[in-house]
Amino acid sequence: MKNRKRLMENAIHGIFLILGLITVGCVLLITVYLVISGIPAIRKIGILNFLFGRKWASTAVEPQYGIFPFILTSIYGTAGAIVAGVPIGFMTAVYLAKIAPLKVKIVIEAAVSLLAGIPSVVYGLVGMMVLVPGIRIVFHIPDGASLLAAIIVLAIMILPSIIKVSLTALEAVPREYEDASLALGATPVETYFRVSVPAAKSGIAAAVVLGVGRAIGEAMAIMMVAGNAPNMPKVFQSVRFLTTAVASEMSYAADGSLQKQALFSIALVLFLFIMLINAVLNFFLKHSKE
Repeated sequence: MKNRKRLMENAIHGIFLILGLITVGCVLLITVYLVISGIPAIRKIGILNFLFGRKWASTAVEPQYGIFPFILTSIYGTAGAIVAGVPIGFMTAVYLAKIAPLKVKIVIEAAVSLLAGIPSVVYGLVGMMVLVPGIRIVFHIPDGASLLAAIIVLAIMILPSIIKVSLTALEAVPREYEDASLALGATPVETYFRVSVPAAKSGIAAAVVLGVGRAIGEAMAIMMVAGNAPNMPKVFQSVRFLTTAVASEMSYAADGSLQKQALFSIALVLFLFIMLINAVLNFFLKHSKE
């Protein structure tokens, strides 16, 4: 009987190991493919001209392949979405975990789950039909498709990830911590923010990391609300992100052309950009734990 259980455990461990190796192998394959496909265009264009060039005109008579506006737009859009979305998601998670009545909590959690299940194209469609005209009317500008619209849509899209992961982390904090704080004379609000939140900071930080990943990697929704024009980023101007630059031109770029190679180079830059952000966030997360 013991030998049978041991064999079962070894078999399960082996399955988990194989699945983990498959995951690592997929990441390595994607990395190698992007490097092989993206390096040739960077060599032809020049790394400085490619990364810091301010004009993208891939179909012009004399094409130019500068992606600096795309890089800045992705940074500004992601940062804006995080600044707008994280406080709302965090405070909602604290309310649901510690303050909300059970019936209210059930309703809001169901709404958050529904929000997480909505396809990206639906966010983009609603943003294009409601948000873009609203920005045009409120701010009296010719076109509401802009960086501001993209930031608002991204902030809404990252809310479910932030709320769900933060809520799970807050609910995992032992009740004894809060009871001890209340017994020492702290108010409930002080207990929530000075005891529960610090105890759950690793989970909350993980929620922020997931939100950053969702914001950086989104393409379809922001393509529909940002205008998709290769301009330098301004709040009320149409812009193009790194993701939308690849998605908008890949379908008609000729195989083997410099344009298609440049699009793979953009994908490589985006991949390295995401890896760098995750590495930095994980570094600060581990540093805070220590």
